[in-house]
Amino acid sequence: MPATLDQIKRSMQSTNDLFNSEVFGKRNFAALDDIYTRNARILPPGAPMISGRKAIKKFWSDMVQSANATSAVLASVDVMPVGDAAVEIGKATLTVEPPGQPAAQMEVKYVVYWQQEDSGWKWHVDIWNSNS
Repeated sequence: MPATLDQIKRSMQSTNDLFNSEVFGKRNFAALDDIYTRNARILPPGAPMISGRKAIKKFWSDMVQSANATSAVLASVDVMPVGDAAVEIGKATLTVEPPGQPAAQMEVKYVVYWQQEDSGWKWHVDIWNSNS
């Protein structure tokens, strides 16, 4: 039996929470294997598209460490089922504490194309940009 929209949303929230708690909170970049699909792509603002988990791990590791990012709280605004996948529109608050500077928060908006892989919902295409 296919998952209900509520079940899909709960699974997505769990993955989004993992991104905040493990990747930003604990700098556990191996957790990205549980967040992104094997063939995932990210489209960061002002940068070329990045493909595959290894390159995505390097991107997030470099970004989190260089900005001393401490949290990324994600909130779904809309979730739309698309066949056996889903599209999420969301907003996030990123907290950074660059060396020698006061902590700052950045508001971003994002779109994630989700797919099921290894019995969970994961990010397959991830694009975001700042509100400022």
